[in-house]
Amino acid sequence: MITMGTSAGVGYSEHRDPTQAGKNAAHMAMEKSGSTQPDFVFVFATVGYNQQELIRSIRAATSGAPLSGCSGEGIITREIVAETNFCVSVMVINSDELRFNNACVKETGRRTDIAGEQLAAELAPYLSADNIACFILADGLNFDFDPFLASFEKAVQRDPPLPVFGGLASDNWTSRKTYQYHNDDVFSEGIACVIMSGKGNIAWGINHGCVPVGGKRTITRSKDNIIYEIDGIPVLEVMKDYFEDDWQNQWNKMSLNLCLGFKTPEHIRQGYEEYIIRYMMGKDDQDGHVTIQSDVRDGTDLWLVRRDRELIRNGMQSISRQIKEKTGSGKPKFVLHFECVGRGKVIFREDEKIELIRSLQKDIGEDVPWIGFYTYGEIGPITKFNCFHNFTAVVTAVY
Repeated sequence: MITMGTSAGVGYSEHRDPTQAGKNAAHMAMEKSGSTQPDFVFVFATVGYNQQELIRSIRAATSGAPLSGCSGEGIITREIVAETNFCVSVMVINSDELRFNNACVKETGRRTDIAGEQLAAELAPYLSADNIACFILADGLNFDFDPFLASFEKAVQRDPPLPVFGGLASDNWTSRKTYQYHNDDVFSEGIACVIMSGKGNIAWGINHGCVPVGGKRTITRSKDNIIYEIDGIPVLEVMKDYFEDDWQNQWNKMSLNLCLGFKTPEHIRQGYEEYIIRYMMGKDDQDGHVTIQSDVRDGTDLWLVRRDRELIRNGMQSISRQIKEKTGSGKPKFVLHFECVGRGKVIFREDEKIELIRSLQKDIGEDVPWIGFYTYGEIGPITKFNCFHNFTAVVTAVY
């Protein structure tokens, strides 16, 4: 009997042994998909494991099927939403209507403009009229989105641009090292990429749920993705009025409670909320600057913003509506979910967090295969323009 169409299955494991965890998650995924030889494999895992042993185990269990993925602060599936050092999720896909081709770029450092050109060159053999979307899984500790996107889109030469989705690899809040996966390879400071083509469509929803906590301010000194001064004052001096005592030694915690909001550009304002959010991923105590994951210019207005629990709740419903407006009566074949680390256990109790994810999954489809991870940054288009996000959920449904 020949089965036509697309089938996907998701498995997970919290076993602490990387070989056993990878094997268990992969076997569960294949059992649910009804496959013994997947066409493609997505993997998201946390950083407690020996990453190479984990991927080696998954590759063995899936007969060496092409594989892409990265590390996350936690994983998201239909059965489990876990933010621990030992959890792994695997999605296997079989399809005679969709194609998945993967590529990677290693040792990008902070030259993400060059990385964009290199990745486009790696993907060149797979570019065609039936490309549907591109998924980017990049190191979350050194990625600057704007120069990457500019060089990538210039090299790919598509009009309108090929939709780009994804998430930045994360670790367990230490901001020391993240991992990207490409077939047998595990590496850091790089980009893993998947281009999906064929007969199918993609729908998506995006929402952040942040509100301003003060009035408008202006960037007065900056370079690329570094902000040195706001209103003529070193950024960290400005932040002192909003942070608790000893904030210098608790930067990860403090920067999660306060982030930056920029007015949504006019050309995408009708398709989005009032502000685009940026997380302050790094700081320098000597000159008081902060680093974000996209470029800025002097004279740009910004607002200090914080997360709002109720807006995040309502935003989940908005994501569901956005996806349903695109899919209509079509049922998703599978979902890829990229959720900011700042929207998990740091703001919600465990039962609240799980309830939020479950309500979204129920709205989109009870039995739709679902995989995702907690990220250090999210990627998803607003209307036809590819954009970078923080403190945001980007949910993509392939149908």
